[in-house]
Amino acid sequence: MPESHAPRFVHLRVHTEYSISDGIVQVDAAIARAAADGMPALGISDLANLFGMVKFYKGARGKGIKPVIGADCWITAEPDRDKPYRVLLICKNRKGYGQLCELLTRAYMENKYRGRAEIRRDWLTAESASDLLCLSGARDGDVGHALAAGNTRLAEQLAADWSRRFPGGFYIELQRAGHPGTETYIREAVAIAAKLELPVVATHPIQFTRPEDFKAHEARVCIAEGYVLSDKRRPKDFTEQQYFKTQDEMAALFADLPEALENSVEIARRCSLTVQLGKNFLPLFPTPEGMSLDDFLIQEAKAGLEERLVQLYPQPEEREQQRQRYEDRLKFETDTIIQMGFPGYFLIVADFIQWGKANGVPVGPGRGSGAGSLVAYSLKITDIDPLAYALLFERFLNPERVSMPDFDIDFCQDNRYRVIEYVRERYGKDAVSQIATFGTMASKAVVRDVGRVLDLPYGLCDRLSKLIPVVQNKPLSLSDARDQEPQINELMNDSSDGESIQELWSLAEPLEGLTRGVGMHAGGVLIAPGKLTDFCPLYIADGEDATPVSQFDKDDVEAVGLVKFDFLGLRNLTIIELALEYVHRLTGHRPDLMSLGFEDQAAYQILREANTTAIFQVESDGMKKLLKKLAPDRFEDIIAVLALYRPGPLGSGMVDDFILRKKGQQAIDYFHPDLTACLSPTYGVIVYQEQVMQISQIIGGYTLGGADMLRRAMGKKKADEMAKHRETIAAGAKAKGYDPALAEQLFDLMTKFAEYGFNKSHTAAYAVVTYHTAWLKAYHCSAFMAATMSADLDNTDTIKIFYEDTVANGIKVLPPDVNASDYRFVPTDSKTIRYGLGAVKGVGEPAVRAILAARDKGGPFKDLFDFACRVDKRLANRRVIEALVRAGAFDTIAPSQPAERHTLLASVGLAIEAADQIAANALQSGLFDIPGEAAPPMADYVKVRPWGERDKLREEKLAIGFFLSGHPFNAFRDEVRRFVRRPLAQLEPSKDLITLAGVVMEVRAKMTARGKIAFVLLDDGTTPREVSVFSEVFDNNRQRIVIDEVLIVEVKVSNDDFSGGLRIVADKLMTLGEARGRFARALQLRLNGEVGEAGGPVAAVDRLQAALEPFREGDCQLRVRYRNAQAEGDLPLGPNWRVRPDDSLLDSLREWLPPGAVEVIYP
Repeated sequence: MPESHAPRFVHLRVHTEYSISDGIVQVDAAIARAAADGMPALGISDLANLFGMVKFYKGARGKGIKPVIGADCWITAEPDRDKPYRVLLICKNRKGYGQLCELLTRAYMENKYRGRAEIRRDWLTAESASDLLCLSGARDGDVGHALAAGNTRLAEQLAADWSRRFPGGFYIELQRAGHPGTETYIREAVAIAAKLELPVVATHPIQFTRPEDFKAHEARVCIAEGYVLSDKRRPKDFTEQQYFKTQDEMAALFADLPEALENSVEIARRCSLTVQLGKNFLPLFPTPEGMSLDDFLIQEAKAGLEERLVQLYPQPEEREQQRQRYEDRLKFETDTIIQMGFPGYFLIVADFIQWGKANGVPVGPGRGSGAGSLVAYSLKITDIDPLAYALLFERFLNPERVSMPDFDIDFCQDNRYRVIEYVRERYGKDAVSQIATFGTMASKAVVRDVGRVLDLPYGLCDRLSKLIPVVQNKPLSLSDARDQEPQINELMNDSSDGESIQELWSLAEPLEGLTRGVGMHAGGVLIAPGKLTDFCPLYIADGEDATPVSQFDKDDVEAVGLVKFDFLGLRNLTIIELALEYVHRLTGHRPDLMSLGFEDQAAYQILREANTTAIFQVESDGMKKLLKKLAPDRFEDIIAVLALYRPGPLGSGMVDDFILRKKGQQAIDYFHPDLTACLSPTYGVIVYQEQVMQISQIIGGYTLGGADMLRRAMGKKKADEMAKHRETIAAGAKAKGYDPALAEQLFDLMTKFAEYGFNKSHTAAYAVVTYHTAWLKAYHCSAFMAATMSADLDNTDTIKIFYEDTVANGIKVLPPDVNASDYRFVPTDSKTIRYGLGAVKGVGEPAVRAILAARDKGGPFKDLFDFACRVDKRLANRRVIEALVRAGAFDTIAPSQPAERHTLLASVGLAIEAADQIAANALQSGLFDIPGEAAPPMADYVKVRPWGERDKLREEKLAIGFFLSGHPFNAFRDEVRRFVRRPLAQLEPSKDLITLAGVVMEVRAKMTARGKIAFVLLDDGTTPREVSVFSEVFDNNRQRIVIDEVLIVEVKVSNDDFSGGLRIVADKLMTLGEARGRFARALQLRLNGEVGEAGGPVAAVDRLQAALEPFREGDCQLRVRYRNAQAEGDLPLGPNWRVRPDDSLLDSLREWLPPGAVEVIYP
C-alpha cells in the first residue's frame, strides 16, 4: 500500500451465503479479508435481499470497517420477462435504506416472476429513490445487454434514462472478472460514460472467498438450480476470478482506469448509513380519547383485578380481607411497567388474547416467567393467580435491569392463524408480518446434496450420510464425524469408490453450515409502529398460500428495534377443546375447566397411578416412574414434578429428598423459621429460581429486583460477581439481625441449586394444563382419548400408543366403518369410541369428506357396489377403497358374515367398473335410479382363495398401522403353547434358562462400549416384554428377528433394580420353523385324491418333492399317509427326508392339500 495509506479500492459487490441461489462468502470471512487488506469500508450486495444486513452491519462496525449496504436487484424486462437485467442499488443514508426496503418488499409482494422478485423500472424515480445510488450492473445491466446486442444507441438512451432517475447518483459499472466479451464492453461503456458525462466505477462480483473455492461454489449453484456439475448444457455464469481480490490485485486489474478505482472509494465515502440498534419501537395501542396509555393500563388492570377477585373469593367478607395485598401488588407492577415504558406491550398482548378467547380460540393459561405478573392475570393474559403460588413479577420484568418483556402465548394449533389474521386487521397489513428463519446445509444433508451434483449413486451417498453420527438429535459436523466414525475413512480409502467420496467430502466441507433456504419462524409475529419497511424489507416465498415474513431472522429484527410476539401452537389445547366439544355432545353440558379449582383427587389418582399417557408434560416412562414414587396429591406437587424432572435435579439427590420428605421419611429443614412459608411448598428443598430470590430478600435484605440479578449471576457462575454478592448477603443478613454464617450457608446452598433451579412461573402455568388433561381423563376418558387420537390422525405409531392406552382404561374402540365412522375418532358413549376414517393410511381428508357427503345425502351404503356408485371416485379412488377394505370399514356391509375381506378386496375393481358403466348408461338414457330404492349388487363378487387370520391381520396393519381386530400371535397360540407353556404375563425371575415366545413388535438397536445391543419387544397377547439381545447373539441371529413374525427365545430373567421390572437377556433365538423342528415329533401329510389331480403318482411325487426340497436340511421327521380306492397306509420316509417345518413350507402344502391334511404332531 502507498505510504499515505489512502485506500485505492473498496469492494461494493459481495454475494454472501445469503444470496441463497449463489454466493458462498460468509459475512465474517468477508469482513476479515477486508480488514486484513486495510480496506476502510466494504459493501454487501446480496441478490434481491437484505437477509444478512444486520449481521454484516454489526460485524463490520465491530472491526472498524464502514458498512456499505446494497442489493443486487432484478429489474423487469418488457416485453420478454425471461431476460431480466440487474442493477446495484446502494443506500446513501437511513432514508435510502428505507427506500430500498420499500422497493424490495414491493418486488416480493407485487412482481415475482419465476421465483425472482423484480423491481419495475418505473418504480425508480428521483423521488422514490432519492437517497439511493445506482450502479449499472455491468454486463448484466440493460446498458450491458444493449451493447452486447450491438445497439449502442439504445445503450446511450438507457444510460441517459438511468441518469435522470438518479441525478448525480448513477454510475456506469465496469468489471474484469474473466467473462467473455469483457474488454469490448468496457471500451464501449467508457465511451458512453464520456459522451454522457457519467462517472464510471470498477467493481468485482465476489462469489467466494478464495480462488480454490470455485468448484465448491459451482456445486452450491448446481444444488440451488437442480443441475449436476458434469452437465455440459448447464449455465456457467461464474468464473474462477470471482474471489475476494486485494486492493493490489484490483489496482493492477484497472491500472488503465484509475478514476474507476477512485470512484469505488468515493461511493463508500458518499454512503453513511446509521441504523439504530438495541432500541425497541413498540407499536401504538389505540386508547379511548383523552386517555394516555399509562392511565388506560391502570384502568384495565384494576377492572380486570376486580373480576378476578370475585372469581377467587366469591364471599365478599373474604374478598375484602384479601383485597389489599392484591391491590398493593397491582400498583407496584403497574408503576414498574409505566416507569419502564411497556404499558403498550401489555395492552397489545391482552387485546389479541382477549379477542382469541371471545372468538372461540383456546388460549393457554400462560408459559414462561410472564405467569408471575398480576397485571397479566388481571388482563386475562394468564390464568393462574401469581399470589397463590408465590410467583414473582421481578422474575419477568426486573425494574433494576431494563429489558423487553417477552410473553410466549400458547394458542390452539388449528386456530392460531385466526389470531394472527386479527392482529393483521387491527394494526394494518403493512405493520404485521411473521419472521424469517434461515435453514443451513447440515452435514448429513450437504453430503446428499453434493453427492447428487457429482452424479454419484444414490445408495452410496445415502450410506455415507447415514454414517454421520447423531448426538442429542443433531448430526455431528463433517470433521467430527470423520474423527468418530472409522467407516467414513474406510470408504474414502476404498479402491472403487474412495476417490469419488474424497471429492464429495472436499466439496461438502466449505458448503457445510451455509444458508440453504428461507423458512418461517414457528410462532414469532412482528407488529411495527407504522410500516414494517421502515425497519426491514419483507420476503414472500413462492406458492399461493405463502405468508410475508421479515427479511431478518428473530435476533436481527429485535436488534433493529421491532417487537416480537410469540404466537405458539400447542396441540394439547386443540385436544382439550375437542374433548370438551365431545363431552358436550355426550352429556349436553360443557365443563368450564378454569372454574374447577385444583383439588379433585380423581385427577391426582390418574397421576399417582402413572396412568399418564396423553397427559400433558408427564407422558414419558421416566416421568411415570417419578410420579409413582412421588404420589402427587396437591397442585404444588404437579408444579414441582414438572420442575424436578430434568437431568440436573434427578442427578443431584434433590428429587429423592423431596419424595422422602413428602412421605415423612426424612426430617424437613427450613434453615430458619422465617423461611418456612417460602420453602414449605417444596418440603424445604430449593426447587425454584423464585425461592432463591425470596431467600435473598428475606435473609439478605435484597430487593426482588436485586435478587433476580443475584439469580442470574449464580446461573452464569462469574467468580468476581459471586464474591461481591456473598459479601452483600452476609452484610444484609447482619443488618436484619440474622447470623451472617446462616447467610453464607444459604448462599452456598443457593449457588448449588441455582444450576438446577427452574422458573416456577412456567411450570405453574403448564401444571394447569397437566391438571386439566388428567381431570378429563379421569371423568371423560372416551371423549378425551378420542380427541387425543384425532389430533394425530397421520401418525399411526402415536395412535397405536393411545389406542392401547384407551383399551387399558376400559374403553372399547369400534373398528372403522363407512356407515358409522366420522373423519375423526368420535366417542359414541362414555365407554366406547368409533375409529376415525381419517386415521386409515392412504385415505386422506378429501376422500373422507366425499364419503360423508354421499352418506349424508343418500343414507347408509348398502354394499361395496352402492358405495362405488355414490362416492366421488376422483376423491375416493381405488387405492382409497382398498385401504378401507383392508381396515375393515366395509365389514358390516359385506355380502356374508363374518366379513370376507379377501372377497371385498378382489371385487373393488369390478365395483368401480360397474359404477362407471351405470354412470355412462345414465348419461346416455337420462334415466336415474330412484334414490334409496333397494337394488341387488350390479355384479357378483369375485371368488378368491380365503385369507387366514394371519393374512387378514397383515393386510389390516397395512391400512391401520397396527393390529386392530386381533393379535398376530393368536394364529399360532395353540401350536406354540404345545412347547412354550408360559405366557409372557406370567414371567418370573429364575436361575435357569426360560423359553419364551411372542410376535416381534419392534426392534431398537443401540451402540454401546461392548458393541451393538438390540432391544426386541415381544408380545403374545398377554403383555409385551422387552428382551435384550447382546452383541454376539444379535450378530449371529439378526436374520431370525423379523417384525410381525413369531420368535422363540431362551432367556435369563432377573429383577431389574433400576426400572423396578424384569431384566430379560436372550441366550438363544429360534424361528417358529426351527422350534417346530426341535419340539415336534413329525410332520404328517395325508394324500388321497390329490394324486389323480396331479396327473398320476409320478406327477404327485414330483410335486411333493418340489415342495419339500428347499426345506430338507431340518430335524423334523416326515410321515406320509396315503389312501386310494383300494387301501390306506403309512409310507415311511427315511432320515434323508427330515425337513425344517417353516411356515412357508406348511403354507405351500396347505394350498395343495385339503384342510386337515397337513399336521404338525407334537409329543
